[in-house]
Amino acid sequence: MAKHHVIVGGGPAATNAVETIRQFDTQSTITLVSDEPAHSRMALPYWISGQIPREHVLTGDEDYFRRLQVQCRVPARATRLDAQAKQLTLDSGETLSFDTLLIATGSSPVGLPIPGVDLAGVQPLWTLDHTQAVLQYVEQNQLQQPRVVFIGAGFIGFIVLGAMFKRGWKLTVVEREPHVLPRMLDAPAAQMVQSWLHSRGVEVHCGTSVQEIRQGQGTTKQVVLEGGTQLEADVVIVATGVKPNVDWLDGSGLEIDQGILIDDHCRTSAADIYAAGDVAQGPVLFSQQKEIHAIQPTAVDHGRVAGANMAGQDVSYPGSLAMNVVDICGLQAASFGRWDAPEATTINNPSRHIYRKLCYEGDRLVGAIFLGQASDLGMLNDVGMVKGILQTQTPLGPWKQFLQENPFDIRRVFVACQVADKLCRFRLIGRPAQPRGYRYQGGQPTATPGPGHASYVQTKAQQGGS
Repeated sequence: MAKHHVIVGGGPAATNAVETIRQFDTQSTITLVSDEPAHSRMALPYWISGQIPREHVLTGDEDYFRRLQVQCRVPARATRLDAQAKQLTLDSGETLSFDTLLIATGSSPVGLPIPGVDLAGVQPLWTLDHTQAVLQYVEQNQLQQPRVVFIGAGFIGFIVLGAMFKRGWKLTVVEREPHVLPRMLDAPAAQMVQSWLHSRGVEVHCGTSVQEIRQGQGTTKQVVLEGGTQLEADVVIVATGVKPNVDWLDGSGLEIDQGILIDDHCRTSAADIYAAGDVAQGPVLFSQQKEIHAIQPTAVDHGRVAGANMAGQDVSYPGSLAMNVVDICGLQAASFGRWDAPEATTINNPSRHIYRKLCYEGDRLVGAIFLGQASDLGMLNDVGMVKGILQTQTPLGPWKQFLQENPFDIRRVFVACQVADKLCRFRLIGRPAQPRGYRYQGGQPTATPGPGHASYVQTKAQQGGS
């Protein structure tokens, strides 16, 4: 019997749920409710840096949703949920009844309760409108090299920092914790990052907070720190974290902790209601606790698992892996899993900005930190192989000691423990993953291999073979 599936949200969890439902169910009705066009938030920095236009941030258009037979309510916002009656109320007053519902409402920036946050040129940078506003402010005020102060030095702030660095803007970072990226890197790695930023002309202030922002002449603003230090800026980016969008669910009856609690099928506490992405607090690897992993890979996995189960399948999720990967003005950083585990092997070379930490529990790898320039890190497969070992939770057995003694020889351990075989056999929803169904103006990805890779991608015909 055909059902009515309603999805609230327009991010990767929502679009992957739509596509997954259609893999299993071509007859039911799907309605998408979103206050923004479908897009990838992780693509916003590429728009800021000028590498892509705004249109390339979008992950769906009218033709795409028409092909998937999706009825779109965009822009629209869900304001109330009656879980028992299976009814959703929108900001227009319209009500939607559903058979299954996916809540993928994401997260929003945490506000900063200080004077001056409402000044022109002071804002978070989280949405399409935020991004457009910053670019327009810089253009309208003819700022060739605007001075930008970031309040907050976490992952969110740093992906934007890297984009602005590419444009040659003058950057300063303020972080109230003792070091930058406090939820991604340990202290030694963070000190290396701060040294790198200093060498690139980025000013860093840690262990202090912003007390107020004052308007100066023209676009100039004074950012006043604890102790009275004043920093001058044209633009101030508030990057003090995000929180799940759950306020509208008051009185819904759903079990909510920090986010909406979900099980290994992405089901909430209410029948036929699912949650995915930044708003969902669910199973994670290497812990019995449910956590929020506000990252795109988790949102994609949640969306596919929820979509399959909404379409009548029985798909369980092994748990998400905590991970962050970011380019810090040319320095590559990646962290995975429980990198604060007590047993670890560490390589620390500050002169070359190389840092590697592998963390263990018993004979399993449970976390890792990588730091290095692209020539030392980005061209290696080590990051991907460690991620595979963590995702498969592979016991290393005698290879643990080998890895401890040879932390740069991850490939041998990866092969010996047959991690690739485990990864190849794994099917998240019981069938091979399919490419996203949307490409801007129908274009297809292309790549031109460099000299070092050409021999690996050429066909026999191109090489003159038969």
